[in-house]
Amino acid sequence: MGLLSGKKGIIFGVADKHSIAWGIAQSTAAAGARLAFTYQIERFRKNLAELTKDIANPLLLECDVTNDEQIEEVYRRVGEEFGTLDFVVHSVAHARREDLAGKFRDTSREGFKFALDVSAYSLIAVTRPAVALMPNGGSIVTMTYLGSERAMLGYNVMGVAKAALEANVRYLAADLGPLNIRVNALSAGPINTLAARGVPGFTDFAKYLREKAPLATKTDTAQLGDAALFLVSDLSRGITGETLYCDAGYHMVGG
Repeated sequence: MGLLSGKKGIIFGVADKHSIAWGIAQSTAAAGARLAFTYQIERFRKNLAELTKDIANPLLLECDVTNDEQIEEVYRRVGEEFGTLDFVVHSVAHARREDLAGKFRDTSREGFKFALDVSAYSLIAVTRPAVALMPNGGSIVTMTYLGSERAMLGYNVMGVAKAALEANVRYLAADLGPLNIRVNALSAGPINTLAARGVPGFTDFAKYLREKAPLATKTDTAQLGDAALFLVSDLSRGITGETLYCDAGYHMVGG
């Protein structure tokens, strides 16, 4: 019997085999969870179907997290298929390239709103309809980064969005605690994902972190997957409103 045997979850944000969300999918599926996945547009469905071919009976659903009607439809389908839900993984973030590559002071109003909508408000949007499917409680986990606390070169408006995301975690945790629904964030070290490659200077910073972090090792998706497994399982049943760092210890030493 796996740690998540009999549990059901939905994962937003699997882009490809290098994504953090895929690492989480592998860990939770191996622990016995039944999983639903979302893809943004129809042309991505084939890639996701190929990626999840070895996962038992995955449910694949189209969802743009800026579209509340699509989100509602996703949960309607999940309710029909799963009945109830035990966990939600939110691994969604995006900002316009020009708002990452340029000066922060040049961030456009529209670019700011776009980054905050996709990367921060979407946690609220995917949490709200999940509550009705969690009559016995559950766990919601989102992905953040140290750029929420420090001005990281090239992270720009995404750092502001991640700061808002972490505030959302605390407020949602306070709001949903009486329903025994926990909300936590997982802060990753630099991983060579599709999103990370859009951040200027990412490669150099990843190398620098490996040299400075106490564990002197790179963070990988398997580490993040297992950390998320802890947060969605009953092993973390007393933890909510927290940010768990999985970055080889870099956040505590900086430099």
